[in-house]
Amino acid sequence: MTNPIYYKKQGIKEINQYIENQKPDKIVFLVDENTHELCFPKIISELEFNAETEVLEIESGEDNKNLHTCISLWEALTELKIDRKSLLINIGGGVLTDMGGFVANCYKRGIAFINIPTTLLAMVDASIGGKTGVDLGSFKNQIGNFALPKMVLIEPDFIQTQSFEQIRSGFAEIIKHGLIADADYWQEIKKIQKPNAENTGNLIETSIEIKKSVVSQDFTESGLRKILNFGHTIGHAVESFFLENKKPILHGEGVAFGMLAESYISMKKNLLSPSEHEEIKNYIASIYPKLPVKQENFDEILTFMQNDKKNAQNEIRFVLLEKIGRAVYDIHVDNELIIEAMGQLIAG
Repeated sequence: MTNPIYYKKQGIKEINQYIENQKPDKIVFLVDENTHELCFPKIISELEFNAETEVLEIESGEDNKNLHTCISLWEALTELKIDRKSLLINIGGGVLTDMGGFVANCYKRGIAFINIPTTLLAMVDASIGGKTGVDLGSFKNQIGNFALPKMVLIEPDFIQTQSFEQIRSGFAEIIKHGLIADADYWQEIKKIQKPNAENTGNLIETSIEIKKSVVSQDFTESGLRKILNFGHTIGHAVESFFLENKKPILHGEGVAFGMLAESYISMKKNLLSPSEHEEIKNYIASIYPKLPVKQENFDEILTFMQNDKKNAQNEIRFVLLEKIGRAVYDIHVDNELIIEAMGQLIAG
């Protein structure tokens, strides 16, 4: 169970065909201040429709991914008299596609939506697979549901509108895909020393295919789909910590920290070989700077981990690596090893 994914001109053609067939009463474009300026004009110039259109703009940033923003959007949709025959088109990064899908799926028990991701992160991860949601306070993606867009349009040229830091953030999800599912892909990834729009654009389709394959086997994350959370148990907790302390970091920076720590845990639990752990550590550390995490932050980070969605029976459950290209899930890890794993990342 996955959503159709189209690339470049084919995607525009499919959206136009969908609009012609479904004849939505109104089309609402959800953008942020960046995609409104840099991406929306290209999309609107290529679409063909007779329906009435509206544009809703939200502020970019993880700190705006919350129920307050959703309520303002639901109120705006109501004021515009948007009905269940309407279409919402989300144009933005992971924050916007996560929240846009959630808003669409909850409004009047669900209206159709299409995702047009504009960041590398959203293209290879956030907009694919039907997860929607928002943060609850500083807890990442605590409120949400599964809802598939009618389609996703991938336009790699949009990556050129992103800063190096944003591209590097999305690249963490590409690294994750190689580590959990495809050792040959990992070798291709390792050739990249500084991710940019050109060298990452060539990897988008492979990453999407890996995620689609996993999601198609386990849409609601009851089993296999959990492997897509490698690096995220610790990574999300670290993100939440910085969000709580008003110093938000990018998602990929948290995931990179999480993959380093969780690779170490994999080795300490005799799953991953020391040589492969060293290979992973050296590569990720060469791409991502150290985060300003301190020993005294660990208890707060653990508190965030205790609310992780994969937990069961009050135990923190992890996705770990058996080897590069193969992951296992639902592995209990005690607090002492988690702290040890984070500690070796800040040593020295």
